[in-house]
Amino acid sequence: METPVKQGETLTHSAFLLAFDLRKERLTNRGELGYVLRAAAMAELLLEGSLADESGKPRALAKPADAGPGSLRAVVWEQISGSPPRSWRRWIRKDYAKAVRVVRDELAADRLIRVERHRVLFIPVERIVPRKAYLSRRLAERVGRAIRGGQPVGRMERDVRVLAALAAAAGMKGVLGWGEARRYRNRIEQLSAPVEPIATALRKTVEATRQAGADGGG
Repeated sequence: METPVKQGETLTHSAFLLAFDLRKERLTNRGELGYVLRAAAMAELLLEGSLADESGKPRALAKPADAGPGSLRAVVWEQISGSPPRSWRRWIRKDYAKAVRVVRDELAADRLIRVERHRVLFIPVERIVPRKAYLSRRLAERVGRAIRGGQPVGRMERDVRVLAALAAAAGMKGVLGWGEARRYRNRIEQLSAPVEPIATALRKTVEATRQAGADGGG
């Protein structure tokens, strides 16, 4: 059975690597990436039984045993377990910029990405480059097949299925072309079933962010 990237890889790492535009060697939709990463962390927690959906809100159950201190999964669980009930959308939006930095640093430590920092007219600029572009390419191919392919959803590897659901919910560039979300809507709904409240919350969060940007730009 395949895993998204390598044995032990997390959904958050895979989601980050999936966000690269390999032609331009840069992250796409970086402003929304934090939403995707937090959704991926919550999806992992939900699937392993550390979170449960209760009336449209996550409820903390058992503390994740294998979440390293400071990892996004550990941070998200601690936030939810120590706070009053809030919607999935609230937790997806919380500290989303910090989520990018946390996962970025983990991937840099694993030497899967390179972080280049310099200044342009005294303004600090950061560029993130994949060290192993084939990993991102392989992820994009597998997620694309999950959405468009004919393999029964129930027979798919779980992490690829969930990653595809979250990528589709966020409308990640390089995953879905123009109009494909509507064309494959039924398939995407099937992929999303194990993490439906999270996928729905992510989709609505991204849609609201883009609408706000369109309104502001108009």
